[in-house]
Amino acid sequence: MTASRVIVLAALLAGMTPAKAADCPRDGTLGTARVLSVDAASTPRVGLKSFPDTLPLEDKEVVLTFDDGPAQTTPQVLAALAHECVQATFFMVGTGVTALPTLVRRVAAAGHSIGTHTWSHKNLKNLPPEQAAEEIDRGITALETVLHGKASTVPTTPFFRFPYFDSTPALLERLQARGIVVFGADFWASDWNRMTPQEQLALITERLEANRKGIILFHDPRAQTAAMLPDFLRYLRENHYRVVHVVAKAPEANVTH
Repeated sequence: MTASRVIVLAALLAGMTPAKAADCPRDGTLGTARVLSVDAASTPRVGLKSFPDTLPLEDKEVVLTFDDGPAQTTPQVLAALAHECVQATFFMVGTGVTALPTLVRRVAAAGHSIGTHTWSHKNLKNLPPEQAAEEIDRGITALETVLHGKASTVPTTPFFRFPYFDSTPALLERLQARGIVVFGADFWASDWNRMTPQEQLALITERLEANRKGIILFHDPRAQTAAMLPDFLRYLRENHYRVVHVVAKAPEANVTH
């Protein structure tokens, strides 16, 4: 059996379905190499900074994720991604979703995955369980209302990331029971720290070379990240990295005989 067939079989056994990404209409771009669908039944939580397991990525494959948006700098991030025909995952805060609904719909229309990041970015670990649950549900409801015109606590894309990566066993179990995948990260840009775009590029490329693959965390509200992103995507292209787009696994259709 060839190596590529082994990879495909492993992904299927893990409950994840790889697929070829749509071709970019422009030559010479980074592009999205493939699509990986994920569900909570087989992969309830991913990201080695927080959990024992992560996504089954090959060497030099990365997943791009952005937290805390939407924000005024999000269009700049979207432009950089579009220029290179790259898809990413945005974990949005409910207050921002409600404030900037048109921008949220723009992110979705561009084909990016959108998960939730609570209603107001509170540290859920420090809240009573019922308040933590409300923070999660209000964030989901805000996104569903903006994207689908219907208030619901059932997320269309069941991806969630804890603010500050601070979770509790009870919340993790509750999210898994609801079919929601919890994303951590394998490494991050540390863009919550003030630095120049050039300094941030040097930091994230150094971490990329050390890790070789993984889920990367950025923050689209950070101006330094938005300014740095075109150069980072160019670095990926020139150094033969491949971007994987993560999507929610579609429910299996009932088969009748």
